[in-house]
Amino acid sequence: MSPRLPCLLATFTTRRLYSTMAEPLKSLPEVEKLSDRVIRVLGGNPSKFTLQGTNTYIVGRGTKRILIDTGEGKPQWISTLKSVLRKENITIDKVLLSHWHGDHIQGVPDLLAHAPNTQVYKNDPHDDWLPISDGQKFETEGATLRAFYCPGHTTDHMAFMLEEEDAMFTADNVLGQGTAVFEDLAAYMKSLDSMATQFHGRAYPGHGPVIEDGPARILEYVQHRRQREKQVLDVLGLDKEGGLRPMDIVKVIYKGYPESLHSPAEKGVLQILDKLEQEGRVRGGDGERWEMSGKSSL
Repeated sequence: MSPRLPCLLATFTTRRLYSTMAEPLKSLPEVEKLSDRVIRVLGGNPSKFTLQGTNTYIVGRGTKRILIDTGEGKPQWISTLKSVLRKENITIDKVLLSHWHGDHIQGVPDLLAHAPNTQVYKNDPHDDWLPISDGQKFETEGATLRAFYCPGHTTDHMAFMLEEEDAMFTADNVLGQGTAVFEDLAAYMKSLDSMATQFHGRAYPGHGPVIEDGPARILEYVQHRRQREKQVLDVLGLDKEGGLRPMDIVKVIYKGYPESLHSPAEKGVLQILDKLEQEGRVRGGDGERWEMSGKSSL
């Protein structure tokens, strides 16, 4: 985990590029009962990168429940969580971590200080954490969670199906507002296609408000990504100079955006180009300039 942490800031820098430009953030309460088996506790870390903060979820109906994600270790989060547990007279015996990013896992030490016997689960775990495998079920009174492996945002990314509600905790593959970024676009697109067929109800995202029609939002994500791919291909198709650099493409596609966003946008365009190259639709040429694969080099 630790070698990846220096990459966290760069990941956040691009993660909410589109959401902050598109719409103002909706106000969310610090604690909200979203259904008779789901309580959301915000991570106490609102920012332009994390939207209203990281969503952590208490799941179940009994005295022992499951927690999904732990925020990034802000004192406000553990204080609020303990208050909710006291008020509801419940304990957490398992925590499921959706992926390795610090704003989802760094609250684990505070949780274990409060409840040392809590079992911590994660795909590709470390230390004494326990593994999560695709299809693994976690049961508590009133709730059954099924792990669904969906890499893209990160290579270890897991979503969780809430079978009783035909709902999905989508973590950071799908957000409540705006769009997310990814480590691997090809894997991300494949995961989105799979996620959309797994449920019919709500999506409980890693950031932002609840999405009432989860599959419809996922399809919007797919369409958005395909539109971006088409824009990149359209720009390359008009090139007559023997190839374009990623920043040349950014300056066309993101012409109406502030120049301060061009650098993070370039990373997204490069990921699109890498995916298109894997599909044989473009080629990198000298590694800096890109062109349609059907063109002859000049």
